[in-house]
Amino acid sequence: MDVSILEKLLAAGQDNLMLRFGLGNACLQQGEYGRAVEHLRAALRHDPAHSASHKLLGKALAAAGRNDEAVAAYEAGIRSAGEKGDIQAAKEMKVFLKRLQKPAAS
Repeated sequence: MDVSILEKLLAAGQDNLMLRFGLGNACLQQGEYGRAVEHLRAALRHDPAHSASHKLLGKALAAAGRNDEAVAAYEAGIRSAGEKGDIQAAKEMKVFLKRLQKPAAS
């Protein structure tokens, strides 16, 4: 999705979970990690239990080299996914979390 189209919707007053998630995803794909983090955190303000937002937030933070924050995002996402019964999302985030923690353990 084109970031500029989504940003126009946001500027027009639309601000919801899916718009912020879409913006975060688009920014992440374009390598704009700081903007992705900003939008994904906004998505989580709309729905703190949104597993996909936690997962992408962790990815964006890790890509930006903010590993401690990425670990916290994945841990929060794993808890949320577990509470909602979203087993697949929890499994994926556990894998990403393990990868982040592996270099520290070596």
